[in-house]
Amino acid sequence: MCLLGNFAMKGGKGQGVFYISCVGKTNYGICHKILRMDELILKATKLISWQLVMILLILVNSVNAGFSQQSELVEEYRRWAISETGQVEKGQSIFFDQQGAKCSSCHTIGGQGRSVGPALDSIGDKYNRITLIESILTPSAEIAPGYRSLVVETLTGEIYTGILESTSELSLSLVGADGLIRQVAKSNIKHRREEEISLMPNDLEKIISPPDFVHLIAYLQTLREPHHQQSQRHGQPNLIEELDSPIQFIPLHSTAEKFDHPVWFGAHPVHAQIFVVLEHRKARIWLLDQRTANIQKRLFADLSDQVSDGPWEGLVCMAFHPQFTQNRRYFLKHEIILDNRRFTLVVERLAGQDFMSDSAQPSQELLRIEQPADNHNGGTILFGPDGYLYIGMGDGGPQEDPLGRSQDLSQLLGKILRIDVDRLTEGKPYGIPPDNPWVDDAVPGRRSEIWAIGMREPWRMSFDSLTQDLWVGDVGQVRFEEITIVRAGENHGWNVYEGFELFSRQFRRDTTIYIPPVFAYERKYGVSVTGGHVYRADLKSDFYGQYICGDFESKRIWSLEQRDRRLHRIRQIGVAPSRISSFGTDLAGEIYLVGYDDGMIYHLDLSNTAHLDVDMR
Repeated sequence: MCLLGNFAMKGGKGQGVFYISCVGKTNYGICHKILRMDELILKATKLISWQLVMILLILVNSVNAGFSQQSELVEEYRRWAISETGQVEKGQSIFFDQQGAKCSSCHTIGGQGRSVGPALDSIGDKYNRITLIESILTPSAEIAPGYRSLVVETLTGEIYTGILESTSELSLSLVGADGLIRQVAKSNIKHRREEEISLMPNDLEKIISPPDFVHLIAYLQTLREPHHQQSQRHGQPNLIEELDSPIQFIPLHSTAEKFDHPVWFGAHPVHAQIFVVLEHRKARIWLLDQRTANIQKRLFADLSDQVSDGPWEGLVCMAFHPQFTQNRRYFLKHEIILDNRRFTLVVERLAGQDFMSDSAQPSQELLRIEQPADNHNGGTILFGPDGYLYIGMGDGGPQEDPLGRSQDLSQLLGKILRIDVDRLTEGKPYGIPPDNPWVDDAVPGRRSEIWAIGMREPWRMSFDSLTQDLWVGDVGQVRFEEITIVRAGENHGWNVYEGFELFSRQFRRDTTIYIPPVFAYERKYGVSVTGGHVYRADLKSDFYGQYICGDFESKRIWSLEQRDRRLHRIRQIGVAPSRISSFGTDLAGEIYLVGYDDGMIYHLDLSNTAHLDVDMR
């Protein structure tokens, strides 16, 4: 038996979709089911009598009326929170009150509370007041990565909803809004899917009053990262100076040629005036041809039938073989879902004879890595100066890497891998470079593909064309984002360290050397680092030899210098016009920015900026 529970609406104006949250009790505890109203009605028209369809239509009208009333209440709370000033002490009491809002039942602050949802220690740095208000009033509008609801249907008929807490080869654990952990054997799973519905309550007006909501917002605004003087000396500046004259962003093309959520940009190896752009969720590869006065956008390949579509899935990176002009080989990294299981694939494909389109021959699969959760899949693949293919792999989730995969040498997750695509190793469609750090390791189970460990989410990485240093932007957990230079055999700390700070002792080993980042920044500067490139185009530029990177969410862009992997100088050089999914370069070394939201590619004009020297010594 199901009891009608909460209603939620997703979608923008004119395209809202209603959901019913159904709760039922079984021998295994509370089960939770999310149903789309339109899907329910469609099923009813096919399977059940028209009388029930009429009942459902009446129910929808009732939901519409209820939603209208709820919207008015939400607007009232919004007006209170914007216009009134709350008391921090009262807000703290409301947060930890287990009889009212029960915020600490799902969130931790300073280690107190339960970690069903994200830790909120620095939420005041991450969100401004307006964003804080909206994130509580409309919790399903934007859900933090790794905290979407997972719905699991079992072969024995139970349906469980919660946040993925951990997963192993035999089972997965879900933590519900009640804080209870339920373990489900994988052999008993019939179907699993993710829903873009938050476990946070969407009926705040039934829990706390408008004045109490104002107090709660006041308290959350005070939760900021403390300054660390020790970190200041080691690459975590409390203040990053801004240029008086920021850099300019020059569109590479008109809005008529904009892309659908572009995620990667690079130069075509054969034609200097042609660029390659990957669309994330559409899984299409485009060419931007600038050889004529009128720029042309040409489809290189459409792989939508081979790539899964989702916010944390899709097509993520491309790499041309160093001898592409002779062999036409190129490589892709993308996500796919098979039999309710998520995988990261690295595949090889062949371009056509003219290098201007794909050959339409089938992909040759090199790697298939199963992902335990819906995030932290890594991003970049690229060829190094040594001709080997480097692959950035995230820890696979769930949040905080609870099983320590990043520190586990038997796992490819949370690592930078290095393989030889020009020869085969017995049993593998690729070779292992003979100087890989663990190639001769006698410990059973250790993977010889591993080149470096201790990564969380190495989304974008690049080699300095002069020094051959490998720069990596590694996305952080709850406090710090980091930029690091990685070398063979190193351990970069996750999940023992986040940035310069100790994160967990669970997988720490006293004999292990953990390499700190070059630069780490707090939530007040951004929440998701996008690694970039060392600028090597103009020898006379102030930016020559500096690493250019940014933050996906805050859109801030920085240039930094290092000496012996210690931060020497940093400055904020601009704010991008769109969220930054990637940076790329042309054959001359000029740097470009990929705008994820507006679908535009921008050239970074570094020529007309005021020099600002911020020495970190």
